Amino acid sequence: MKVVLTNIGTMISGDWRQPFIDGDALVMDNGRLGSIGTVASGDIDSADLVVDAGGMTAIPGIIDSHVHITFGDYTPRQKTVGFLESYLHGGITSCISASEIHVPGRPVDPAGIAALALAAQRCFQTYRPGGMRVYAGSVIMEPGLADAHFESLAAEGVWLAKVGFGAFAKPVDVTPIVRSAQRHGFKVMCHTGGASIPGSAPITADDLITMQPDIAGHCNGGPVALSDAGLERVVKESTMALQIAQAGNIRSAALTIRLAEANDQFDRVLISSDTPTGTGVMPLGVIKSLTEMSTLTEVEPERIIATATGNCTRVYDLDAGLLKPDMAADVTLIDASQGCTQSDALAAMRNGDIPAVAAVFSNGIPRFIGKSRNTPPPTRQLRITKNKVLQQFKEEGVHHCC
Repeated sequence: MKVVLTNIGTMISGDWRQPFIDGDALVMDNGRLGSIGTVASGDIDSADLVVDAGGMTAIPGIIDSHVHITFGDYTPRQKTVGFLESYLHGGITSCISASEIHVPGRPVDPAGIAALALAAQRCFQTYRPGGMRVYAGSVIMEPGLADAHFESLAAEGVWLAKVGFGAFAKPVDVTPIVRSAQRHGFKVMCHTGGASIPGSAPITADDLITMQPDIAGHCNGGPVALSDAGLERVVKESTMALQIAQAGNIRSAALTIRLAEANDQFDRVLISSDTPTGTGVMPLGVIKSLTEMSTLTEVEPERIIATATGNCTRVYDLDAGLLKPDMAADVTLIDASQGCTQSDALAAMRNGDIPAVAAVFSNGIPRFIGKSRNTPPPTRQLRITKNKVLQQFKEEGVHHCC
């Protein structure tokens, strides 16, 4: 499918160093991004779908880097079916598993742990709920895991691991297993802060600095934060990614942003939801945090957006998160919500108002066009000016020419 977006008011690249893209149009062709900025008339002529964005803001599809999936689109923690498809209506086009910890009766022996990670990875290999890409299968580190387990799992395409729930006498006892996983190319996330559920343990700054995982998961707490001094040590004494979560401490989240800015470490900042958890299912969890950090810190929203797009691309080596030719064609259109006192999506975020999600495209395919079922409608209106595909996109507020 070839899709062209025209009349885009603002394009955000996902790269915080150069957040704005000149131009007002882009092409998605066969699941990849093509021309960005200007579009040739030939692309419009050959397009299957042309959408006039009506002056809205285009951003890369949002990446939620901390989601607790199980199997399929179901969370037993909140007994909810369809939560991932609903997250797509929050502008999210990719989710990264923070471990399948909520699988009932999850195994804790090495063979069972490996089987769980591989089964989850395979479950989502071709299954895309609502069109969302899910990076699943995260090895939950427990005593007994050996180098051979990570070697065999890596050969099967498993590349995620999580620290913080294992039956270790002290959290730092997991350090040799962390190193083993990293040797085989795993991205290791570590629980950060106070305990979150029975069976988990507090992880302090000392623990993190000793373990040196790749990502300090919910470094603002999940839900209980590190001390301010501990957080500052993690920023200054390590290179691990600093992942903020909606389900954590909002004051600590803002402090993380300020510490990263002050120490020239903004590349390391990620914003995620850390849901579903006891906090609940939150389809707007990431965009809510992006908005909160835009209004509670001095960092501009166009740069904050990178923490759930281009920064994830770099930390996780993803083929998504940037509006850049040849990247995965994941695009979200946002706008000031109807009734907002501000004129566009970025101004709304600076004002503390969650923007309307007006359309989501993943893998170059329109998943919905018009308005999200989870946000107010946008101020502006989209208009479909060419439609050669079978789907008619009859959501409320969308105008058609054919």
